[in-house]
Order: sequence, then C-alpha cells, then structure tokens
Amino acid sequence: MRIDVWSDVVCPWCYLGKRRLEVALEGLDFADEVEVRWRAFQLDPTATAEPKDLATAIDRKYGPGAFQGMTGRLVPLGEEVGIDYRFDLAQRVTSLPALSLVAWVESEHGPDTAAQLHDRLFRAYFTEGANIADAANLVEWAVDVGADRELAGEAVATGTGRDAVASDLEGAADRQITGVPAFVIEDSFMIPGAQDVDTIRNLLTRMHERRAAS
Repeated sequence: MRIDVWSDVVCPWCYLGKRRLEVALEGLDFADEVEVRWRAFQLDPTATAEPKDLATAIDRKYGPGAFQGMTGRLVPLGEEVGIDYRFDLAQRVTSLPALSLVAWVESEHGPDTAAQLHDRLFRAYFTEGANIADAANLVEWAVDVGADRELAGEAVATGTGRDAVASDLEGAADRQITGVPAFVIEDSFMIPGAQDVDTIRNLLTRMHERRAAS
C-alpha cells in the first residue's frame, strides 16, 4: 500500500500528522507493506530566506489572535506524540530550499532517508527555532541523515530538487489539495488533515482489507 503525503516542513499540523501516522502504523500487522512518500506543498510561497516574525505573519493572514489560538491548541496535541512545539522560537522563512533538499535526498538515498530528513527539518523549525532556509544548516541536516557533505552542498547551492517540488505542487493541484497534510492512499482515497491515530489506523485497515478482497 502506497501513501503519498503532501506536506510542508513549516506546517505544524503536518508535523503532528506525520507523528500520528507513524504511531498508527506501529499498531498495524501490515505496516511492512506500507510505503510512505513525502510530497512537497508550500503553505507560504511568498516567504523569503530572511527570517521574519511568525506570529505577525499568522495574525496578518488569518486575523488577530489566530497565532495564539493555533499554538494554544497544538502544543498539548504535540505533547501527546512527543513533539515539543516552541512557537516562540519558530521563524517565518521560505520552505522551498528545504523541500528541494528532501526531494534530492529521496532521489539519492530513497524515501526512508527522505522521511528522516523531513522529521529533522520539522524538529529544527518547530523545536530548535533554526533557520531552515540557511544553506549551511541544510547541508548539516542532510549529512545527519547520511548524505555526502560535498554532494549535499552542491544540491543546496544549485537548487537541485526544485523540479521535483514543482511536480509535487502540480500533483497537489491536480488532486485539488488546498490544505495539508493530505494523505493520499493508492492515489484513490485521501485522508485530509492530521486525523487522530485511531481514525488513521481504521481507515488504513479498511483500505488494506479492500485491496486484499479485490
């Protein structure tokens, strides 16, 4: 069973959704049959590589108090699955270089390593308050998951992976995905948003049973 997950590394609900999917899979006896691929989505394509205040950007986009409401809800939900959200440290920056690097890592090392980098970027952004658009940071995180430093540096410098990001964005548009996370199972059924663990587990089980019966 293949699951394509459209996600942005600056999306807090995507981080939560990733962890919930992982927990859901742990409880399934067919987990080793599941292949997860991470697809790029940009929530804030106008953001730049220069860090800006995240709270100001969120309130400007969604209205006064939106940032406080969002973070107040997400912090306890994150704690349930081991996420330490530090929204006081998170910075608004473009996610394009990071998403491009994830695409390059997948092409070089496969989806499992790309998933590790995806998780590393989430932690860097939401817990460490790091600038995920900074080239030096990106190279270090790629090396952390097993990439060659020189090749990673070249990929970051040249923007290798941007074509793959563009393809993912086109794929999202084709599937009418306007919000993330979006979990697309076998390109035929979509689970929208960061559903709770039991819901994800039940839906995956139903899809698995349907495939086994067909």
